[in-house]
Amino acid sequence: MRAYRQSNHLSQAAVAQILGYDPSYIAMIEKRKREPGDVAGRRHIARRLGLPYHLLGVTDPDDGDFAAMVQFGDSVIRLAEIARQSGKAVEAVNELWPLAARLEARAAEGRLEPDTVLLLASARLALGVSLGTVLPEERLNGAAVWTGKALMVAQHVEETSFLAHTLRMHGNELRKANRSRAAVARLEQAVAVSADPTGRGSALTLLARAAGEAGRGDEFAAAIDGCRRLLDTGTEHGILLNPFTVREVHARGLLALGRQREALRVLDGDRVGEPAAPQWQVIERVTAGEVLAASGDRDGASEALLNAVATAEYRRLPHQLQRAIRAAERGGLAAAVDAGRAALRRLRGLLAPAA
Repeated sequence: MRAYRQSNHLSQAAVAQILGYDPSYIAMIEKRKREPGDVAGRRHIARRLGLPYHLLGVTDPDDGDFAAMVQFGDSVIRLAEIARQSGKAVEAVNELWPLAARLEARAAEGRLEPDTVLLLASARLALGVSLGTVLPEERLNGAAVWTGKALMVAQHVEETSFLAHTLRMHGNELRKANRSRAAVARLEQAVAVSADPTGRGSALTLLARAAGEAGRGDEFAAAIDGCRRLLDTGTEHGILLNPFTVREVHARGLLALGRQREALRVLDGDRVGEPAAPQWQVIERVTAGEVLAASGDRDGASEALLNAVATAEYRRLPHQLQRAIRAAERGGLAAAVDAGRAALRRLRGLLAPAA
């Protein structure tokens, strides 16, 4: 009590007024002639003076709720990831936001225990990736900020697999936010850090996409070759390392590098099954529309983009709608442009309350 008063330049009377006590009671506490009151009284003192509860020998009444939340935190994150990968990213954000906000508040108070630091990083990462799925392009930097905050923690914990995963996801969000140089750098780190073949293949897939969009042809080709080799050797497939996704990334990179004919040949190649996650169906249809439009197939491009628009609206993917609209504008496909703009207006209306 005395240390608090002196550090804040307060008199005993001033502290007594804050607490609603008689000044003589404060004087007796400081002289150790009286002990602070019962548990409720000590919590009152800690709360009003902004002192850590444990200094007064009591626990924060919020600690029990926080401990329960931490106990189920990993499950919340896993379920949110399943929801995002199954095309329900808005629901994932709604599940993750309360957990992330509570952990951030605890960290800001300097009360985050060591065993919950990794949970904080995981919540930041999952929230950033989910936001990167549902936010429009002009707000995607916010998703990169969250994944970047996760990386700040991941770099200081001894979890190599988590660091590799965080580098992959942060690099991808940087790419989506048009920070291509930083994206390629992070994804190259992810390739180097990834210990398991599937993780390395995922990093190579994202690196190929970023390098292609950045116009870095040699790095793009090397990353695609790395993906193909892993698939040919029977590496276990994942959301990113699978024939469908690699085919889309390959075609998209070739188109970005101005190699339309090669991109069309990739798309016209052997069918590669269904996408590993629903949103990849939209991503692939937009890419197909772009490649077909660039190759002069207006009817095929329009069909692909109209399909992408309908599915992107259903899956609530605003930045894929924006991609489809741009592709349609470049190809002079008025019907797809109008459909895309109308769908985007409707989607913005649905997402406005959450934003």
